[in-house]
Amino acid sequence: QVQLVESGGGLVQAGGSLRLSCAASGSIYSIDAMGWYRQAPGKQRELVAVISRGGSTNYADSVKGRFTISRDNAKNTVYLQMNSLKPEDTAVYYCNARMQVAGTLHLYDYWGQGTQVTVSS
Repeated sequence: QVQLVESGGGLVQAGGSLRLSCAASGSIYSIDAMGWYRQAPGKQRELVAVISRGGSTNYADSVKGRFTISRDNAKNTVYLQMNSLKPEDTAVYYCNARMQVAGTLHLYDYWGQGTQVTVSS
């Protein structure tokens, strides 16, 4: 039906940058909000950043000023530019999108498979 495919994770030194991408594909009628969450070992999944279809954004306090979320509605893709990375940013990053599948009436949350981001000190 629909899927979210993430890319761009990896290993980087503290102070470095990474850019995550997440592309939605399949029988999509519409996409509402898109966002990024992360889960570190032994911790709960937490919101990193979210962006509405119109471009309004919201960030976790821990990443404000360092991370930037953006989206390309024509490509059904959301991005997360991560700068000034810190070891505490190490986690599996998950893409989330609220989407309406073609032929259905409701929006549901969909998740990507996750991509590992590791920041070394």
